This record gives sequence, structure tokens and C-alpha cells, in this order.
Amino acid sequence: MKLVLGEEQRQLQESVRSFLGTASPLRKAREGYDPQVYARLNGELGLSGLIIPEEYGGAGAGLTELSVALEETGAALLPGPFLATAFAAIALTATPDKELLSGIAEGRLAATLAVPAGDELTCDGTSVSGRLAQVLSGMEADVLVAPATAADGGAVMVAVELTAPGVTRTALETLDLTRGQAEIVLDGAPCRVLGPRQDGGVMDRVCVALAAEQLGVMRAALDAIVAYAKIRVAFGRYIGSYQGVKHKLADMHNKLEQAESIVRYAAWAADEAPDELPEAAALAQAYIGRACFEVARDHLLLHGGIGYTWEHDAHLFYKRAKADEVLLGPPRIHRARLAELLEL
Repeated sequence: MKLVLGEEQRQLQESVRSFLGTASPLRKAREGYDPQVYARLNGELGLSGLIIPEEYGGAGAGLTELSVALEETGAALLPGPFLATAFAAIALTATPDKELLSGIAEGRLAATLAVPAGDELTCDGTSVSGRLAQVLSGMEADVLVAPATAADGGAVMVAVELTAPGVTRTALETLDLTRGQAEIVLDGAPCRVLGPRQDGGVMDRVCVALAAEQLGVMRAALDAIVAYAKIRVAFGRYIGSYQGVKHKLADMHNKLEQAESIVRYAAWAADEAPDELPEAAALAQAYIGRACFEVARDHLLLHGGIGYTWEHDAHLFYKRAKADEVLLGPPRIHRARLAELLEL
């Protein structure tokens, strides 16, 4: 097991961090999705094709490398469909489709994955119907990848072009200002059946990918409040010198260190030890979802009054952390699954 990044992974980390620092600095996060940044992200770094096999034009990397990239996009609060496309790419590696995988790898397609949440689509082989209440980046994506129930009762994966007739998209008002969601209604929309639904590890890998983004949010929030504690003076002293502040920062740091170990282990399991992945993925969301929110919350509180202003970035981390915490279901669901897997 490797919990420390290798040289190539550190180089990838530095490349993504440097690119985002120039092309999508934090002040741009509240401006929303910028297609030009997304095009450069794929054209210059090829991030959307990171885990796509080489035969489809991707880099053929593992979830460890994807988690490194997602940590940096999370720290930058990158708007747009990168995370959603990563989810879709994970699903498509289990049900390969040359056209979609090649399009994602080349940066021509932004995709999203319908995460099972009680919504059900029905497919007759050529068209699909149903309603998806919340789809991540549903307004920005070009293609929807979703599970559906076939006419014979079997479970299949389908792909739907979101500009096709029979597709109605409605932007939702969301807590997270930096990344949107949409309600998608399909009424006999043309679709392509990709194949039988393969459940083996797909949602577990999606959980790990989200945890990697949450790790980046935690790290950036902690870095921001530590820097502020070194320059903010109250009652003639830097606030970082007060015991109450120091203890809170230490608690936040401990949560970050634990979260990093969990993400590194889960990503390693996804690539090298699939038998260990279900427990690792459940642990990742059971722990990191709540820990990320708590770090973002405390980072906002420790900023004091300025942290509550609209102009400050603290509320952006707070809202991304809360939105991510419940994106794949609240932590209690993952705790219950972890307990079941451990036979507790």
C-alpha cells in the first residue's frame, strides 16, 4: 500500500495547481462555468481523459492520479462539469463506448452521470423516459449517462444527448454558487443503450473521486485560515497566538491528515486491491463528507465578521463542502453501509 504520492503524481499535482492558479484563480469561482478554462484544462493537461484507456485516446491512468487532479480542482473550487465528467468517465470504463470515451478524452464532450437516488428511467431500446430530480452540472453537460430499466426488466446503461428532442432541462437554485445542478425530464428522448449495467465498483469509485475533491476543499480552507491567523491582530496580538484558535486549527489539521490517509488508501484500493474498495469507499464518504464540512465551517467562523461578508470567499468553501457532503447521500447512509460491510 502506498499512502505517499510518487514523483510523477507530485508533478501532476504541481501542474494542475499551477494551471488553476493562473487560469481559474479563486476570485473567478463565483463567476461560474467558463468553457474556455475547461477547454484549456483538457487541451493543455488532458485531465478529462486521465482515467480513460489509451485505446480510446486517454492517458490510461488510475484513480490515484484522478484523485490528485480532483484534489486540486476542489481546492480551486473549479466551476463547471469536470467532476460530473469524471463520474461519467468512471461509469463508462465499466461499460465502454468508443464514441463517448474518445469525445471525453479529447475534451469535445462534457458528460454527467445520473447518480441513483430513487429516480428511475425506463428504456424501450431506442428511447428513454423518466425524471431526474437533481443532476450535477446538468445544464453544462452535453451527454447524460444513466442507468435505466429495459423493457425486459433488465438494468442497462444508456447515453442521452441533452440537446435532443424530448429532453427538458431546468436549472435548479442550489446552495453551491460555483457549480450548478439541473432537473432533467426525458419524454421519449432518443438514447443509445451502452450495455448491461455493471455495478462492480462504479459507485465506490465515484465515492472516492468525490472524497478527493473534498480533501482539496479541506486543504484550501485550512490554508486560508492559517494564513489569516498569522496577520489578523485582535487586542494587540495575532489571533493565531490565542489558545482557543490554536487548538481549533490543530483539530482541523488532524481531520485533514486523517482525510488524506483515507483518500490515498481508497484510491490505491481502487487501482490495486478492488476487494478492499467497498469498505474504503464507504469509509471515505462516511468520514470525509462530515470532516470537510466541519473544517469549512470552522474556517468561516474563525475569520470572524469578515468571513460572513458576501465579498469574502469563506462562504464559497462552506457551501461547496455542504453540497458535496450530501451529493451522494448523507454520511449516515455511508456509515450504515460501512457497518454492514464490516458485519457490525
